[in-house]
Order: sequence, then C-alpha cells, then structure tokens
Amino acid sequence: MPSTPKPLQRSRRTHMKLGFIGLGIMGAPMAGHLLAAGHELFAQSHGGVPAELQEKGAKVCANAREVAQQADIVFVMVPDTPHVADVLFGANGAAEGLSAGKTVVDMSSISPIATKDFAKRINALGCDYLDAPVSGGEVGAKAASLTIMVGGSEATFAKVKPLFELMGKNITLVGGNGDGQTCKVANQIIVALNIEAVGEALLFASKAGADPAKVRQALMGGFASSRILEVHGERMINRTFNPGFRIELHQKDLNLALEGARALGLSLPHTASALQLMNACAAHGGAGWDHSGLVQALEIAANHKIAGN
Repeated sequence: MPSTPKPLQRSRRTHMKLGFIGLGIMGAPMAGHLLAAGHELFAQSHGGVPAELQEKGAKVCANAREVAQQADIVFVMVPDTPHVADVLFGANGAAEGLSAGKTVVDMSSISPIATKDFAKRINALGCDYLDAPVSGGEVGAKAASLTIMVGGSEATFAKVKPLFELMGKNITLVGGNGDGQTCKVANQIIVALNIEAVGEALLFASKAGADPAKVRQALMGGFASSRILEVHGERMINRTFNPGFRIELHQKDLNLALEGARALGLSLPHTASALQLMNACAAHGGAGWDHSGLVQALEIAANHKIAGN
C-alpha cells in the first residue's frame, strides 16, 4: 500500500533584532515593513522616531551607538556622505556599539569612494558591511517596491536578502563594497537626463500650442514611453512638485557623478547640464521641490509654463 505523503512543514520565520537609523520620507516606511514582518526594531533618527512606528513596537534609542548595541543588523538611511560618517564613526556612533559578527547596511546614496573606506573600517571591527542604495522614491518605499543595488560579499548579501525583500522588488548584488553606490550614481544620471528630456519635450509641445496632457498620453504608447514620462510628466502637467525625492538630494547625487567622472577622466556633459538646471531651481527657492521640478528652470528660460498659470 503506498504511503500517505506527509504534509509540508512550513518553515518558521526567524524574528531578528534589527536597527534602523534615519526615519525620514524613505526610512520611515522602509522600517515599517521590517516591523510589519514581526522583527524587533531598535530605531533612532535626527528628527525623532515617528509615533506611528513607536505604536507598532519600534524601540526608541538615544543614539546610533545604542542601536548598534541592541541590533544584530543595523540599517542606515540618511541624506549624504557626512551624515553616514557621523552615524557610523561620530561621537556615540554605531561603531562604538558594534561587536564582532554584526552587520551594517547603508541604504543611503553616498560617495562610492567613501563607502569603500567605511566598509574597511567596519570590517576591521569584525563586522560585515553592505552598501545598498535604493531607487523608487517615497512611492516605492511605501509600496515595498524599491530597486535595491547592493555592494558587498555574497555571504552577507544572502543573509540580508530576506530583509531586502520586505522593502523592495528588484534586488541585485552588483559587486563588492562601493559597487552598489556606483550603480546608484549611474541610476541618478539616467533619471536626471530623462527628467530633462521629458521637460523639454512637454515644454516644446505646450509652446507649440498642443495639449501637453494629450501629447504625454500619445507618447506613453510609443518608444518614448518611460516611467519618468508616466510619473513626472504628469507632475509637470499637474504642477505637483511636493517632494517624493528632493532636488537638493539629486544635486548631491549628480555632484557625486561629476566628482567621480573627474577622477576617472570622463566627460559627462549632459549630467552637468542637468545639474545646472537643478542649481537654477535651487536659486529660485526650489531645493525642496520634487526633482521633476527641474522643468521649472526650463520654463523660466522659455518664459512659458507647460500648464497652469
């Protein structure tokens, strides 16, 4: 008589002690997904830990050192290279609280060169390091659909990947430490130039007398279709420049691109022009606009708006 197959055993989810430093527009929803999966979360942020996360069980820590003492894997999501340096190595920084075997995962978008140095210093403490910058903005952070570009060892990546899967969809180990950040810089070049291209196209159409909304609709069905045309083209037409990703942060990323290009002996002329347009926006009080607001620099130069007054 054939034996009855045994029912499949569900693997028990491992609940981990995680840390999250930096709970802004992106970090707060990302940390929320980790909490929702049942992990224990130790949190700290310059602006304080949002009440919503505390209500869901996030434990508030006084500083990065305390987060690192309590957590086995520490995620960092802050604006720029100096902020990461301070979180990791400043007074009461995470490095002071780390012990051998722990892991630091920097999901900020910062300098690839500095990242390699940070990784070496964390490795010297007997800890692992991943650089894992993201793309997808506030919408992707809330929807757990971020693209995550990772630099580090295969073993560390394999350990952290189940946690990345709680925050994103397209998760790629690009190479060693620093390569994740290099990939993010490349991403930001493409995004900036696409925003500029969409802005120029819709401005041209509008000035010529065509309905920019209808032009966008038509282009969405052709080879010119893109995520930027879909999302940011709509923003340009509707004049919704409240930030998902601020111009000042994209300025930082394009500066990283041009600094890297200079060190590598490269010319990136259109990256430079996109940065100058963002600089013009910032000069007009737009550092806090969404990066789709780059179009307003083009509109000022043309003395014409795509839509609206």
